[in-house]
Amino acid sequence: FYVLDTIPCLLSPWSEWSDCSVTCGKGMRTRQRMLKSAAELGDCNEELEQAEKCMLPECPIDCELTEWSQWSECNTSCGKGHMIRTRMIKTEPQFGGAACPETVQRTKCRLRKCLRGPGMEKRRWKEAR
Repeated sequence: FYVLDTIPCLLSPWSEWSDCSVTCGKGMRTRQRMLKSAAELGDCNEELEQAEKCMLPECPIDCELTEWSQWSECNTSCGKGHMIRTRMIKTEPQFGGAACPETVQRTKCRLRKCLRGPGMEKRRWKEAR
């Protein structure tokens, strides 16, 4: 006579591994099998589920920027000039992430008219070019 608890576990084959739990980067995947013999026939301590790590291509990292600085002072003390403002790159894009937009912006500014003789402004500006 066989003693009841010597009946071996009857198990189904392992299932295929599941898809990775993430679409990029590090995740987990699992597989299962089923108990085919009736539990009353004895204790079955075989594992019915397994898990393992899976790795997909790195997730894209988008460019990240700081907030804009304040606008600079106008670069002239009279007449037309320009001001700039800047922002810094906090995170460079990686693995196909979104590229960084502009980090410097420029805008015109106009201060009171320069006090010079008539026509001097235009002549000087041409010489400077």
